[in-house]
Amino acid sequence: MAERPVATLNKPDAALELTLRPSLFSEFTGQPKVKERLEIAVAAATQRGEAIDHILLNGPPGLGKTTLANIIAKAMGTNLKSTSGPTIEKAADLAGLLTNLEAGDVLFIDEIHRLQKTIEEYLYPAMEDFKLDIIIDQGPNARSVRLNLPRFTLIGATTRSGLLTAPLLTRFAVRERLDYYVAEDLQKIVLRSARLLNVEVEEDGAFEIARRSRGTPRIANNLLRRVRDYAQVRHDGRITREVADRALAMLEIDQNGLDEMDKRILEAIIVKFGGGPVGVSSLAVAVGEESDTLEEVYEPYLIMEGYLKRTPQGRVATELSYTKLGIKPTGGNQSRLF
Repeated sequence: MAERPVATLNKPDAALELTLRPSLFSEFTGQPKVKERLEIAVAAATQRGEAIDHILLNGPPGLGKTTLANIIAKAMGTNLKSTSGPTIEKAADLAGLLTNLEAGDVLFIDEIHRLQKTIEEYLYPAMEDFKLDIIIDQGPNARSVRLNLPRFTLIGATTRSGLLTAPLLTRFAVRERLDYYVAEDLQKIVLRSARLLNVEVEEDGAFEIARRSRGTPRIANNLLRRVRDYAQVRHDGRITREVADRALAMLEIDQNGLDEMDKRILEAIIVKFGGGPVGVSSLAVAVGEESDTLEEVYEPYLIMEGYLKRTPQGRVATELSYTKLGIKPTGGNQSRLF
C-alpha cells in the first residue's frame, strides 16, 4: 500500500474541500446540460470580449454552485470576489464590494435569497445599468450621488429561489437549476477525490459510498473521508465494498442514504403527529432542528425519494415512510396517505 503524505493527512477538512473542488469545466462531473449551457455562455462572452451575463444558480446545498462560480471566473480569466447574503448587513457593505470590482470581475453572492430587501434594491441599477446610487449625509443635507461601476458579472446562489423577489430574479439573464446527482456520477467524483487524497479505493467501494450520499457531491466527499478513517484504523487502509458498508453502518447511514436525523423526522411525523399533516415549525421543535435546515437540507431528499409529501396543510409521511420504519399505518394514518 502506498504511503500517504503526512501533509495530506494533516490538512483540515476546509482546506481539503478546496483541493477537491474541480477548477475546470472538463473536471466537473455531472449536471451535463447546465455545464454545456454555461460553457457556451462563457465561450461566447469571451469571444466578444465582454463580461458574461448575470447568473443565478439554484439547487439544494452541496451540488456545486460555489464550484461552478469559481470555474466560470477562471474560464473568463477574471477575479472572483465571494460573499454571502447574511454578511451584507448594510448598503455600505454592498457599495464597498461593488466599487472595488474591476472590469469583468465576478461577484459571487451565496444565499442571495437572504439579502435584506433594502440592500437588494441597490443591486437593481448595479446589475442593469452598472451604476450605484448612494446617499450622502442625512436630513436636509442628504443628497444622492451616482457612481459608475465597471461591467461585472453577478453570480447568485440560492437554495430557495422562491424567496427571491421578482425584480431581482428577472435581472438574472441566465438561471440554472442544479439537480441531485445519479450514483454513477458520484462514483466518478469519489474516485477522483480518492486519488487527490491518496486513498486506495476499489470501484465497488466507491459506488457503495456514492449510492448512499443522497445524490450530493459534498456528502460523498465527506463520507469518503470518514470511510477512509475507518479503513485506516480498522483495516489495511483499502476501501472495498465491505469496508465501506461497515463504515457507513457505523455512521448510521442506511442502504438508502438516510441518516439518523432523516429517521427522526419521519418517526416524529408518524408517531408524534399521527402521520401528519404537521407544520414545519412544530416538526422542527419535535426533532430539535432549525426550520430552515429542515426545509433546505433534509426535506428535498426525503420528498424526492418519496418518503415525505409537502401539502398546503403541512408535511405528511407517505406509505414508504411507514414501510421504512416498520410501522403499520392505522386507519387514520391510512386515510391521510391517499
